[in-house]
Amino acid sequence: MRNRETRTYTEDERQAAVEEALQIGTTATSKKRGIPKGTLSCWVFLSKQRATLVAGEGESSLAGAPPESGLEPVMAASRSPSPASSGVPGPSSPAPSPPAPVPVLATLPPAPPEPRTKVAKVYTPSQRAQILEYAAKHGPTAAEKKFGACRFSIREWKRKTAAAAAGGTAPAPTTGPDTNPADERESRVLKEWRAHPGLGPSQVRNQLRRAGYKVSVHSCRVVMEKHGYVTPTIRRESADDNYYEATRPNALWHLDFLHRYVHKQLVYVLLLVDDYSRFITGAALWDGERSAAVIETFEAAITRHGRPEKAMSDGGSAFYAWRGVSQFTRLLEELEVDQLIAKKPQSNGKLENLNANIQKELFNVEKFFDLGEAQRRLHAWVAFYNFRRTHHALGGLLVPADRFFGRSDDVLAQLEAGQGVDGNVEPVPVGERLLDLFRVTSRAGQLEIWLMGQKLLVAPSKK
Repeated sequence: MRNRETRTYTEDERQAAVEEALQIGTTATSKKRGIPKGTLSCWVFLSKQRATLVAGEGESSLAGAPPESGLEPVMAASRSPSPASSGVPGPSSPAPSPPAPVPVLATLPPAPPEPRTKVAKVYTPSQRAQILEYAAKHGPTAAEKKFGACRFSIREWKRKTAAAAAGGTAPAPTTGPDTNPADERESRVLKEWRAHPGLGPSQVRNQLRRAGYKVSVHSCRVVMEKHGYVTPTIRRESADDNYYEATRPNALWHLDFLHRYVHKQLVYVLLLVDDYSRFITGAALWDGERSAAVIETFEAAITRHGRPEKAMSDGGSAFYAWRGVSQFTRLLEELEVDQLIAKKPQSNGKLENLNANIQKELFNVEKFFDLGEAQRRLHAWVAFYNFRRTHHALGGLLVPADRFFGRSDDVLAQLEAGQGVDGNVEPVPVGERLLDLFRVTSRAGQLEIWLMGQKLLVAPSKK
């Protein structure tokens, strides 16, 4: 093992090295004078610290301070103690002289600049093509020094360009218009938010992701706050541990009334929602909480979407009678649908959440001319909610219609493949579907008789 020789420096060498380091930097001075960088950095730090102390307390206090105070020159060379230096008069020594003044730097070094936040630079396709062309001739490192793009990004652009040329599904980074991505992102976010002002940043992000455009929640919030969005202060209460969810569509429906005023007229919005998919199976605007209104809306929902197995509601007079049997209960008995009464609002929480959403996204942002317009706007919002509005409880990418009609796997596969899904079409209602009961066909000269989709008889052909 090689032993390193210890080098000593005089006071003048140290002072000159510190002053030069403050002018051209520690690294440059270390290479120029052959002084270790750590040693030179320690000298500079001690010099700055001593200069700060001198500026704060003054030279007079330093002159009268005893040696034990620790304020003697830090960079002074070590000397052996002598009677003259110790301050104790000897037999033939003259009177003690005051200590020499501390060498102080003339000027303090400038304060280091505040660190700037690095902002990622976005390059247009034409700029990427220019950088790749230069990197092909001179290499990624030379392209990084000239254009400022990271060499790892240059290699990634090169790889994606080669993959796209080989027939890959992803487009090449050098193709496309030279539009500013920030402007495009802002226009997309504002377009979606202004079309549906009741949506929040996370909901807008999900809507754009379903359409095939990726953006973060933070970016959506920044754009929306820039154009007047105010983040609501929500006091989140403790969650209910008794969370449940149905296992299939039409296993459980929730029913409830929502009270709203339209031009000082109290109206009652009746909503029916499927527990498994959050699909709104029925919605109507009524002038009161009456059993006839519930029965009419419930029967219309069954005709369109089929019969549920269970129905849950609160103990309102339109749904349940505590003495006797209500009309709605008799209807459920005839249809063989089990009736469940929620003892507390948390049991019917999915519909309570729907009531909050419809108020925030429809009634709080729309101005209705009359009750007829309110009814039409209600049905339009229900269609948007079922087929176009993404739901957080469904993963943030699915809409209620995806689960209700069994299209979740197909939609997720399309989104994973990078294809946007712009809404769905509702199948033919159950009450309007045709059922082929009896059919007679001829296949290869043979007569076939079908009943309810089952082949009953095959008559041999006559030769």
